Amino acid sequence: MNHPHKIGNTLKRKLILAVTNDLATDNRVHKVATTLLKMGFEVTLVGRLLPYSTELQPRTYSTRRFSLWFNKGPLFYANYNIRLFFYLLFKNFDVVVSNDLDTLLGCFVATEITKKELVYDSHEYYTEVPELVDRPWIKARWEEIEQGIVPKLKHCYTVCQSIADIYNAKYGTSFKVVRNVPNQILENTYDEDYQPPFPTDFPVIIYQGAVNIGRGIEESILAMHQVENARLVVIGDGDILRDCQSLVKREKLEEKVILTGRKPINELQQITRFATIGLTVEKDIGLNYRFALPNKLFDYIQSEVPVLASELPEIRRIVDGYNIGITIPETTPELIAKNINAMLKSPESMVSWKKNCSIAKEELCWENEEKILIDIYKQLV
Repeated sequence: MNHPHKIGNTLKRKLILAVTNDLATDNRVHKVATTLLKMGFEVTLVGRLLPYSTELQPRTYSTRRFSLWFNKGPLFYANYNIRLFFYLLFKNFDVVVSNDLDTLLGCFVATEITKKELVYDSHEYYTEVPELVDRPWIKARWEEIEQGIVPKLKHCYTVCQSIADIYNAKYGTSFKVVRNVPNQILENTYDEDYQPPFPTDFPVIIYQGAVNIGRGIEESILAMHQVENARLVVIGDGDILRDCQSLVKREKLEEKVILTGRKPINELQQITRFATIGLTVEKDIGLNYRFALPNKLFDYIQSEVPVLASELPEIRRIVDGYNIGITIPETTPELIAKNINAMLKSPESMVSWKKNCSIAKEELCWENEEKILIDIYKQLV
């Protein structure tokens, strides 16, 4: 069994971060782990190993990935939480951080038995994700877990004020807000010799992130019928990636739409700067998306890429507040195409939006946001 080791005259507290993904592309958790490491915690990030998982790049903290019997559906979630529970039960640790509702049950039961500290980091309004909206029985089970545990939590935070307000009103909790903003990108961060995995002879319209339902990806693909002399590049993986690949072939858009699959965190930063416009056109299908504040929005800002975005409240507050692009009231191929064309034909506006991004990136960066995180965890060091 591992034991804490001394730093000077103090013991370094052991902290475990639990997620259900394979750790390869979760930039929020990577940033949190790095900040907690700087605070003096001994950090281990725990996730799962998938059949297609790539080898992890070396990190400054420890990692552990579980091999599971099931990789999707209710059996996966049960399998993961049971595996996580027994891992925590026999692991020497002081604090465990549950990232999202799908890790909370295993973490909660383990900390109830071991009397260790539990922190809850809610990345989204989990019970309102599109995958659950039309599945009332499964949604009700997740709500039971949430209702049974969340009111008992002492240390919790989420990604935007709208979701924090909902939880606090619903459960009488005190959720803080730690937005998923990236580290500030400096000019010397870029590799000038890097070549992106797509042509750049035409303007590039980029979507980066999870390729899941409700993200407006299919509508963006169809929009390219009405956009000339530009390419759409979709970077990411998810539940509808194969459907999107089929859609591109069926619509004969292979020359105008490129789906690259997942890219590592450090490479994604190199890629985004080649974009002309960044898309974050989520659809209003459930409260989770209505109050979404996607990390890709902040990634575009750090790369000084003007944004075409949905008129959802948290997204609109950033796009309109900093004047970094255009918001649209509906996610349709026609509106997406119309506004892409308008942006590409407005060079003066593009220059202004890029300039505003360069101002906004100074404020909307992890170097500022992590101060809130440090305030949450300083009582646990």
